[in-house]
Amino acid sequence: MARAAEDAAFGKATSHQLKSFLLALTAGGYIALGFVFFTTSQVGADQMPFGVAKVLGGFVFATGLALVVLTGAELFTSSTLTLTARASGRITTWQLLRNWVVVFVGNFIGALTIVALVYLGRVWEQADGGWGAVVLDVSLKKVHHDFLTAFMLGILCNLMVCLAIWAAYSGRTTTDKVVAVTMPIALFVASGFEHSVANMFMIPLGILVRSYAGQDFWASSGLDQAAYGDLTWASFLVDNLLPVTLGNIVGGGVMIGVLYWTIFHFLDRPGKVIGKATVGTDSAKDTKE
Repeated sequence: MARAAEDAAFGKATSHQLKSFLLALTAGGYIALGFVFFTTSQVGADQMPFGVAKVLGGFVFATGLALVVLTGAELFTSSTLTLTARASGRITTWQLLRNWVVVFVGNFIGALTIVALVYLGRVWEQADGGWGAVVLDVSLKKVHHDFLTAFMLGILCNLMVCLAIWAAYSGRTTTDKVVAVTMPIALFVASGFEHSVANMFMIPLGILVRSYAGQDFWASSGLDQAAYGDLTWASFLVDNLLPVTLGNIVGGGVMIGVLYWTIFHFLDRPGKVIGKATVGTDSAKDTKE
């Protein structure tokens, strides 16, 4: 699995940039669709116990990452694992950063494409505005995190996303891979952790609904438009996307990618001496400190 993860990271960082961009477009769209499913599941969920409603939302959101894994799409949060290939010297820092930028931009455009389709399709008007109310409430909560909170929630999120991707490398069938990603993703969504690409869909949609929904929407939903005044592009980019993205890099790239690279590549390297024991050789079994 460690070798598969590093080989996949190498392949992503050295792939044709247009290919990476197009695959990133699809990944941004798939994660956005996962959030569409999540939003639908939460309409009326306030009648359920809090935990039940959130776990339900987590399970349905996992559809997005399952589609990413099964189609080979490129997602920024899992692309942070390219740090493993950089640690091994198989790619340069420039190749790593170029891949991150291309995939991040592609994810953003893909997510915004679904935002446009959902908004113009007036999906947010469903359930007498209840669907849009979920978008507004979730988005507002996300931009109200302080920088440190958003950063830490970003770390926690990508710990789970990259563990899900890592586990999926062990799968041999479609069922294996779907099962491998579902539980970690359900955990992060149900717990309110922050995913940069998912937020590229949810918060911009919330901004559009707040800014352009007509009075009929506000009347039918029973919401006060003024209560969502903090939903702005500036608050999205500065108060959420920036700290969450940095947290995602630390959580996935460092705490999963670099950690497992250290365990399974650096420490297991043949002839690596730790104390008086030589790791990776038969003699190490009989050598004592």
